Amino acid sequence: MNSHTETMLCGTCVEPGAFALEARPKPASAPEGWVLVDIAAVGLCGTDYHILEGKHPFLQYPRVIGHELSGHVAEDAAGWRAGELVVINPYLSCGECRACKRGKPNCCMSIEVLGVHRDGGLCARIAVPAGNLYAAGDLRPEQAAMVEFLAIGAHAVSRSGIAPGDRVLVTGAGPIGLGTALFARLEGAEVHLMDLSPARLEQAQRLFGFEHLHVAGEPILEGDLSDGFDLIFDATGNAKAIEAGFPLLAHGSTYVLVSVVKDRITFEDAEFHKRETRIIGSRNALKADFERVMVAIAAGDIDTDALLSERIALAELPERFPLLAKDRDALIKAVVTPLR
Repeated sequence: MNSHTETMLCGTCVEPGAFALEARPKPASAPEGWVLVDIAAVGLCGTDYHILEGKHPFLQYPRVIGHELSGHVAEDAAGWRAGELVVINPYLSCGECRACKRGKPNCCMSIEVLGVHRDGGLCARIAVPAGNLYAAGDLRPEQAAMVEFLAIGAHAVSRSGIAPGDRVLVTGAGPIGLGTALFARLEGAEVHLMDLSPARLEQAQRLFGFEHLHVAGEPILEGDLSDGFDLIFDATGNAKAIEAGFPLLAHGSTYVLVSVVKDRITFEDAEFHKRETRIIGSRNALKADFERVMVAIAAGDIDTDALLSERIALAELPERFPLLAKDRDALIKAVVTPLR
């Protein structure tokens, strides 16, 4: 490394089970059409914990993690002014495949996600395509770093065809499930939450006022719920949980798979057809979903203070990260402030 090259510390999963702050060159310039961004805040996600634990199926180590990102534009470039606070869309699409040409870059055939397929933003500065930056307006950096994970739930709700008064079940009350439930409620739905963890359900009630709570495995299709749910959103990432959702679907219903699993999913075709059920996969998010989230936060419809479980300095992360990964029941969102 050139002795005159400025370096920065990067939060790096060196190998499964090993996380360290490694020195990397700090970008001094960006390719044409890209913009240098000084990172302001980084949210930690379930994907990051899976990377640490060696459970991510499509990842090469070592990897600088971090895809829930906000930052300040480092210098005037590509229509952006130095100092502007931006939300970073971490999904880098090719722009040429059939999905991209049909306005679906979120499921680009050769998508690269920051912090997964290429190094992410748990560092002082990164370069990002100009089109992947969205003006954060009056949001605080920590709020702006939460937009991406909330956009995943907003995208799922947008795809679902939800209508006011729909009876909705969200399975999995982690961050993605909570985000999905919040946006389903904003659409006027009657939202139920199901999780294995009573602590997570209690938290959803205490912090966000959800009243219809169900512990997974307990009877649910009773009384007013005997007809099932008009919409089910799965945010568990568990094949057995997904399969257990099929009998809970009402006739004329929709099943939205927000989470993804490597396993095969099976269901009884006769029951599926009898209900005329739709199954929808929901992946990542679109610009419109990011914008929907930012409007909702700015309007006070999403309580980001309730979502923020704790703030962590980058220097503390090598010690704290493994501990967070082991005990996530009470954790919604931890946000890291990188070192300059």
